[in-house]
Amino acid sequence: MELSVTLLEPHRRTELFGAGDRYLRRIRETFGVRIEARNLNLRVLGDPERVTQAVAVIENLQQRLRGRAYLEDDDVDSALAELHEKEAERDPDTLTAFVRGGAVRPRTAGQRSYIRSMLERDLVFCLGPAGTGKTYLAVAVAVHLLRTGRTKRIALVRPAVEAGERLGFLPGDLQQKVNPYLRPLLDAMHDMMTYDQLKRFMVSDIVEIIPLAYMRGRTLNHSVIILDEAQNTTPAQMLMFLTRLGTDSRMIVVGDDSQMDLEPGQPSGLVDAVQRLRGAPGLDVIRLTDADIVRHRLVQEIVNRYAQSDGVGRVPGGRSATPARPEAPPPAPAEPVTGEPTES
Repeated sequence: MELSVTLLEPHRRTELFGAGDRYLRRIRETFGVRIEARNLNLRVLGDPERVTQAVAVIENLQQRLRGRAYLEDDDVDSALAELHEKEAERDPDTLTAFVRGGAVRPRTAGQRSYIRSMLERDLVFCLGPAGTGKTYLAVAVAVHLLRTGRTKRIALVRPAVEAGERLGFLPGDLQQKVNPYLRPLLDAMHDMMTYDQLKRFMVSDIVEIIPLAYMRGRTLNHSVIILDEAQNTTPAQMLMFLTRLGTDSRMIVVGDDSQMDLEPGQPSGLVDAVQRLRGAPGLDVIRLTDADIVRHRLVQEIVNRYAQSDGVGRVPGGRSATPARPEAPPPAPAEPVTGEPTES
């Protein structure tokens, strides 16, 4: 499909397209379309639905530019958000977090249940193997809530437990030591924000990426707080983290309970918390399974092969992609499932 967009102010193409066509390039990459500038018009070519969406965003930006000196990255964000807010009225699973190809959407029934729980509940535990999108979707929901004005801050947290290596052997000061460990959270944010936006949000403390130990003594209000790799917390650390929940905030706790890097004999705070808190009002426990793996097709095969040869147990009572509502009785213990690679 091809649609043509008439430039309302042709002499201001640079302001509309952005330096080095950065805004045009972002629209092209977001929707997977081809955009060609021809004299007084833009030609947008590609999938009919994507072309229509891209044209709507370009028209929105033209209206924003009228009477202004220039556009900013935030204007592109707002134009994209407005488009997807309209779509969300028809599809409640649409988020205003964008990656290449459009808005972030669930790709399995389990992911759909997970997203709905995060949007509805104050505390959500999500357990599942590598590649199911536990962390990525949590970050997407946090970005969505920030862009729609339903939260003021995002805190991304990880316990400083290493998978076989020791932070003390890494070069540099404390910040340089923990940065590689927190990198997966940073990568997910980079997928949904430009580098300049994320840098600005981190400087202004709107987005914070921190080790779990730095949470002690804090109370986070009006925030979305995500704890990644929660299987590597101790019960005491998990209690400390959960009690940081402040006014008008929500927490998302994610982890793979079949792959733990704690000292032998040390109980997992994630397993302990799910057992203690299951059925509490305002809380959901979501279990994603191998069927929800959305990485490379080999990841699912790798997980299955490891599952056939090891014997690491999962959280008793975990339910596949089904929220544990307060009125539901605790299910029977699950059959042991083996360890698969830790999600990164």
